Amino acid sequence: MPKPLPFYERSVLDNGLRVLTSSMPHTHSVAITVYLGAGSRYERDDMAGVSHFLEHMLFKGTEKWPTAREIAAKIDGVGGVMNGATDRELTLYYIKVARPHMDLALDVLFQLVRHPLIEASEIDKERMVVFEELAMVADSPAQTADLLLDSLIWPGQPLGRDIAGSVESVGQLDRDSLASYMHEQYVPNNVVVAVAGNVTHDEVVSAVRDGLGEWRPGKPATWLPATDANGQRCAVKYKTTEQAHMSMAMHGLSLTHPDRHALSFLSIILGEGMSSRLFVELRERRGLAYDVSTYTMNLLDTGTFNIFTGVDPKNATEALKVIFGELERLADGGPDSDELVKARELSKGRLLLRLEDTRAVAGWIGAQELLLDRVRTVDDAVAEMESVTLEDLQRLARQMLDLRSLRLAIVGPFRSDKRFAALLPS
Repeated sequence: MPKPLPFYERSVLDNGLRVLTSSMPHTHSVAITVYLGAGSRYERDDMAGVSHFLEHMLFKGTEKWPTAREIAAKIDGVGGVMNGATDRELTLYYIKVARPHMDLALDVLFQLVRHPLIEASEIDKERMVVFEELAMVADSPAQTADLLLDSLIWPGQPLGRDIAGSVESVGQLDRDSLASYMHEQYVPNNVVVAVAGNVTHDEVVSAVRDGLGEWRPGKPATWLPATDANGQRCAVKYKTTEQAHMSMAMHGLSLTHPDRHALSFLSIILGEGMSSRLFVELRERRGLAYDVSTYTMNLLDTGTFNIFTGVDPKNATEALKVIFGELERLADGGPDSDELVKARELSKGRLLLRLEDTRAVAGWIGAQELLLDRVRTVDDAVAEMESVTLEDLQRLARQMLDLRSLRLAIVGPFRSDKRFAALLPS
């Protein structure tokens, strides 16, 4: 009987670049993701949005393919998909193609991160594109409420602002600032290349060494730590909308906290899915909302437990009272054993189904390696979920679901926050 393949394999090149692979012989695709330690948490205020802007610029032309159209045509021409993304703690570039086109995909990604042109004329054009992206967010009440909430939780720091920056900060970015930031952060000892599909580890390592082995290491800047806020807890932004968009959060847990799975289970029980407590109470029983949801966010040194809903403005106060009541009921009484089983099985199923896809697997191994310098296997994650007890959930509900730490952001046709701020317990 053949020896089972490891979930992933890892190598480190001489220049510090990490290569991780997950062999999935049954697949016809290969997904390649390049992760970099660059994001909004790495940026000074005057450079806000530089990580995101740079990610845009890398697709505008390289030494080998000088235009955005030529780059896109290479991947479009083989039926592949390609994109990039910037978050608070990382930037990524990915391509997914049919297995015979892996070498092409690697070549394109290597060109993007090593040999972009970043031409001044393209910067000016792309700046207008980013302005439109910022305007699109400003026109979205839900996204605006989330950004307003971030500014309450983390005022005066990178976590409290838009990842894309602002019109003012983006307007100041030029070729020198982009090139300087890239020179500092885009170094091999700050990079992970993750590949999943019908591949062998040795062939991937060999290809990455050929393409990026001569890349010289550097001294990238580190991310800026979060500081807790003790000031304003409620904010309203006036907008003539049909709904009041209400985003709220309490303190959460970091990416490595041992209780992070238990907190995610509480989120599932409270507001994820059509059988969750908030969905049943707010929508099914009272008809106050079409959409209500909860989620947890885990960052390197902090986190949040979030709730969002949109309601008729005249029902905003009532809806908040219902949400606060459900939070207090969960904190005081805790979940029951059936809810624990449901939350655990939902979490396991969601993870296992997601990791049948090569891009999801590449993302799983690559992001963990970059952020944590280690990778939990799927079996590790399932075992962690299985270890959560009902006592853990009850303890955490009492500890974390504390309305005294809640921040509330509302976008809608309201001139003042007084009626909402008065609902927050001190």
